[in-house]
Amino acid sequence: MPEPPVWVTDPERRAAYDQERGNNRQVKPNGPADHHFVLVRSKDVTLSTAPNYLVHGLIPREGLILVWGPPKCGKSFWVFDLTMRIALGWEYRGRCVEQGTVVYVACEGERGLAARNKAFWQSHLDRETDDPPFYLLTTRLNLPGQIDQLVTDITAQIPAAQAGAIVLDTLNRSIAGSESDDKDMSAYVAAADVLRERFKCAVIIVHHCGVDATRPRGHTSLTGAVDAQIAIKRDAENKIITLVEWMKDGPEGENFASRLEPVNLGFNDNGLMISSCVVAATEGSSAKAVKKTKLPDAAKIALKQLTNAIIKAGELIPSASGVPDGKLGVKIDLWRQYTYQGGISDGESDSAKRNAFNRGKERLIAEEIVGIWGEWAWIC
Repeated sequence: MPEPPVWVTDPERRAAYDQERGNNRQVKPNGPADHHFVLVRSKDVTLSTAPNYLVHGLIPREGLILVWGPPKCGKSFWVFDLTMRIALGWEYRGRCVEQGTVVYVACEGERGLAARNKAFWQSHLDRETDDPPFYLLTTRLNLPGQIDQLVTDITAQIPAAQAGAIVLDTLNRSIAGSESDDKDMSAYVAAADVLRERFKCAVIIVHHCGVDATRPRGHTSLTGAVDAQIAIKRDAENKIITLVEWMKDGPEGENFASRLEPVNLGFNDNGLMISSCVVAATEGSSAKAVKKTKLPDAAKIALKQLTNAIIKAGELIPSASGVPDGKLGVKIDLWRQYTYQGGISDGESDSAKRNAFNRGKERLIAEEIVGIWGEWAWIC
């Protein structure tokens, strides 16, 4: 018998739906038959009341989530801390969290991850009473080529219905072929989708930027497929800045800051100290939440490129009466250069690009989305 539609998730509603629709059996001229593709009449569509997010406004309950940034920016520390809190069902910085089992696939830095795990336990948990459903898998992985085996092995060890998130850290160490090849990246996305569909969970992919630090490395089929995209960078004060760049049907533009706190874990066999870090919330961020408003194309491109410029080259703006304390921003000339490269105008002339940039900038200022003081620009 075919499964009920995906939006009919409540068990009682499923049973009622099956009974009402005659167990989903349709009648053909030659007699009753089951259909693989079952049509659902509009009045029978049931809206699910299940939460949309695993971490409210940050991690969708089900989907592909890309977390990217330059090397050594703290992205793996941040993802580890976040997903450990998902396994524990702890509130995350004032956000509701849906507790779920986490499988963290570490394809590089295995020893560092073990130290990170011990540091979290030492700082937050009690081995006598705590036992979060957080599982580590340290391995080299060809995700497209080994997806069936991976699904089989995970299914054999944890209940699929309890899965909250599966982390792939990093894309580079779990892909066969080239990140820049459309076929290789499409095969990777398809394999990640198998995990999402089988476990009905969030699949979090940790990824690097390339030479162009304004975007994730590799073919754009990855960024086109994800349900959320989160950028990680270090600011001038060495804080880890997390930016929600894109969210399908959700809030975008929010930033928050973290810091790494060292933790001593004991001594190795040579008598040298073993240490790692835990993530802690801290004050300061590169921007507040961007208000949702309908913007013309020039303003959308200008805002996107200002965000990219701050991620790559943001600086603490010198203290002034018109600038919020601790605000990250860039000079307007650099912002303008980013918008030109980002295609703010279809016209080829400098005057056409300049006029489009000025229109976009003025609209963002009028909407109080962007602040300007002297030669500096920032996101309000």
